Amino acid sequence: MPALRLVAFAAFALFVAAALAEAAAPSPAVIQALAAPQALSDVVEGRADAPATIIEYASLTCSHCAAFHKDAWPAIKAKYVDTGKAKFILREFPLDPLSVGAFMLARCAGAKREAVIDRLFDHQSEWAFTANPLFHLKQQVMATGVSAADFDACVKNQALYDAVRKMHDDAAAKLHVESTPTFFVDGVELNGEYALDKIDQILPPAAK
Repeated sequence: MPALRLVAFAAFALFVAAALAEAAAPSPAVIQALAAPQALSDVVEGRADAPATIIEYASLTCSHCAAFHKDAWPAIKAKYVDTGKAKFILREFPLDPLSVGAFMLARCAGAKREAVIDRLFDHQSEWAFTANPLFHLKQQVMATGVSAADFDACVKNQALYDAVRKMHDDAAAKLHVESTPTFFVDGVELNGEYALDKIDQILPPAAK
């Protein structure tokens, strides 16, 4: 009897797993929204023709986003992105005006965008949660090589401000993104800080 019960339980578990996988399958509308041109062009990390795509909607003032980039991202990058199995795209989803400004500065940095984002996540507590966050944000960004003049010009760029805000609004309206970090792993939505094993369960066989 115990053996029969174990077999039955295993069969039921497989059924539930299959049902969950089917339920999590992205709709055509989600796939279309993810693939559509964005208000700001995607910056792709990894091979453009990688068999899988990981998209993160993040806010630079989000402590959970900072924790992901500190604790989980290095392993994910090493296993999937650096090996050509997946490409990674971070899209702006600012939760407050300070994050809007921080993302603007990252975009203004051009080829240094990822360096600015990494710096701001790594030192988040030193600028985002201070008495004078804009002053400390300027210090952090200038540490990556951005000049004071470029900083001042960037935060006054209305067109860029509008584009960063539109990134948030489009994701909220078309993908129902409400919190950060929100991931789409080949279109499958994950919310919260996800580690390597969680993403591994969703990636297609070609990316494993």
